[in-house]
Amino acid sequence: MAEIIGVVEQLWRYPVKSTGGERLAAVEVDDRGLAGDRLYAVRDGDGKLGSGKNTRRFRRMDGLLRLSARLGHRIDGPELFDPLGRPVADPTAFLRAYLQLDDVELAREDAVSHFDQLPVSVLTTATLDWITDAAPSAVVDVRRFRPNVLLRTPPGTPPFTEDAWFGREAQGSAPSGARLAFVRSSERCVMTTAAQPGLPHAPEILKALVQFHDGRLDALAGVAAPGRLAVGDTLTLD
Repeated sequence: MAEIIGVVEQLWRYPVKSTGGERLAAVEVDDRGLAGDRLYAVRDGDGKLGSGKNTRRFRRMDGLLRLSARLGHRIDGPELFDPLGRPVADPTAFLRAYLQLDDVELAREDAVSHFDQLPVSVLTTATLDWITDAAPSAVVDVRRFRPNVLLRTPPGTPPFTEDAWFGREAQGSAPSGARLAFVRSSERCVMTTAAQPGLPHAPEILKALVQFHDGRLDALAGVAAPGRLAVGDTLTLD
């Protein structure tokens, strides 16, 4: 039986991986995810991508969250902004000076995916409200968790309701609305606690998530059918 699980309240795209994103009114969703999302990344000489952690594919580069990027209608690459919100004329030259690394560049995705896991992250207001209550001393803001979709859920919806969606699909209400296939949640790291413009360091957020929900947050999805998502759309679960 179909079930309306919420209304799209915010849409976010992150043109450059691990930097601040841009808030959208509507966006096309293709097989790769939201059009232009994480299409670029800061890449070092070994091919590792700038991130908040060190792994086989990623290299920790502190300070990226203080930057932001906007794609808008550009097709030749994103516009990068410094920590004061000023546009950067030469992104690669700026990044090398800012990060004090002489082997990094702003690079478009090629054979190595820029996504940590799946391409679309959905977070509910019910879960966001729980975090606010669980970490009362922290400044809680949706930007800490970097979802693509913030979904306004009905009053009384329990936190972590996203867990009930795994293995199911949801359809956007717009004509030719995108269809998402939910798989699992994200395992959160220190990026949720890191300082960024307007948000101070907040270790208590990750502590609460680890203690009460195994450090997991959101619903990660693949794209079952391309389409469009817009603020105000409803998502209906099969």
